[in-house]
Amino acid sequence: MKAVGYRKCLPIDQADALIDLDIAAPAAPTGRDMLVEIHAVSVNPVDTKVRRRDDPGEAPRILGFDGAGVVRAVGPDCTLFRPGDEVFYAGVINRSGTNAELHLVD
Repeated sequence: MKAVGYRKCLPIDQADALIDLDIAAPAAPTGRDMLVEIHAVSVNPVDTKVRRRDDPGEAPRILGFDGAGVVRAVGPDCTLFRPGDEVFYAGVINRSGTNAELHLVD
């Protein structure tokens, strides 16, 4: 799937500060997770601070904490949402971000 991320912390005016990526789609949701098809994201101060300071190591880091889209699948413990629901939310800093075609969120 397509995503936007970075491989190392660079000034934003550098060509590789943000890069287009082809990554594996997330696994099927488990627990309370939902798999969301992302339709819109925003850029907020957390995104800029993480990109400047958080070296992702070997795997690229996908940014994005705010997302909006349509639920495609839910884990067995997800009780508030169903596939087809339109949602908007803020993710968490310790998981892959919303700047991708699909996103797993609790």
